[in-house]
Amino acid sequence: MRFARVMVLSMMTTLGVQSAVAAVTVAKAGFGKLPDGRAADIYALKNADLEVGITTYGARIVSLKTKDRDGKVADVVLGYNSVDGYVTEGTAKTYFGAIVGRYGNRIRGGKFNLSGHDYQVPQNNNGNALHGGPHGFDDQLWTGKQIPDGVEMSLVSKDGDMGFPGALSVHVRYTLVGGALHINYSATTDKPTVTNITNHAYFNLSGEGSGTILGEVLEITADGYTPVDAGLIPVGGVKPVAGTPFDFRKPTAIGARINQPNEQLKIAGGYDHNWVLNGPKGTMKQAAKLYDPKTGRVLTVTTTQPGVQFYSGNFLDGSYKGVSGVPYTKNTGLCLETQHYPDSPNQPAFPSTLLKPGETMHSETVFAFSTQK
Repeated sequence: MRFARVMVLSMMTTLGVQSAVAAVTVAKAGFGKLPDGRAADIYALKNADLEVGITTYGARIVSLKTKDRDGKVADVVLGYNSVDGYVTEGTAKTYFGAIVGRYGNRIRGGKFNLSGHDYQVPQNNNGNALHGGPHGFDDQLWTGKQIPDGVEMSLVSKDGDMGFPGALSVHVRYTLVGGALHINYSATTDKPTVTNITNHAYFNLSGEGSGTILGEVLEITADGYTPVDAGLIPVGGVKPVAGTPFDFRKPTAIGARINQPNEQLKIAGGYDHNWVLNGPKGTMKQAAKLYDPKTGRVLTVTTTQPGVQFYSGNFLDGSYKGVSGVPYTKNTGLCLETQHYPDSPNQPAFPSTLLKPGETMHSETVFAFSTQK
């Protein structure tokens, strides 16, 4: 049985539990079943500014509805009507809206060494490990729990899961504060391990299924980025964005330079790179700002993470149809994945992703929505 998102969100007025302070309602409903019969749920969060659907399958953002400059509401993330859509993608994953880990982004060859021990993550992307291997956090059924103004998703990744050492306990909290969706991540381990957890939502501020994001205007608060090789693994350290198509320090239309004869753009088929954010690690700072001239919607991304992966939806090929029934083709959505840098376990010059017993990994990212005329 398929559960339309609009039906789920409409249940909030009758099933929601309201917070007197922030006026956020939270409702839980079914979202379909996995092939093994387990049931996935969806939590619908709503306040005066946002409506967000979060499913326990992959702890992912399924929908995010917000107003444009004229007050018209649209869903601005790519996704499906039920869990079936995510499951049937198979190995050709889009990772729509998912929490990715244990190590988001790529690890060269899936290999890394900790304390003299070699570890191997299954290779699932051109000989490298991507987003934690073929059965990463996006492919797991998380446990959901209502919390004030939102929902907490929890998962225990067992020692040896996808080759990673240590039992990792992960908690991701989604909460609404006005026009902002806050995502708080935390994790602990019983053995030294590496972890890089982020959200893989695809945004289209004109509304999902409305066309490409090439006319949207992007600003990234970064003086440097990490160029990549043919496998999209960083090589050569951090390079300045100045004088390159990767300079988004001033607001620039995404499509303005995406087809320039630049080797890095050619390798990725567009943008699929890590930007090194300005400012000290661990402090909240602006990572990116996205503006859609057609609707006036603005998305401001702040984070405690040291980097952001801007991905321009280069590998979307029309194979999958989203909630509106429109095929998702190249550049119809973009990702702004706040993160540590790709392949950090193999590159000592990058900020460390090592997590030890007794420590708690914590990071926060905020997706704040507004409009401008």
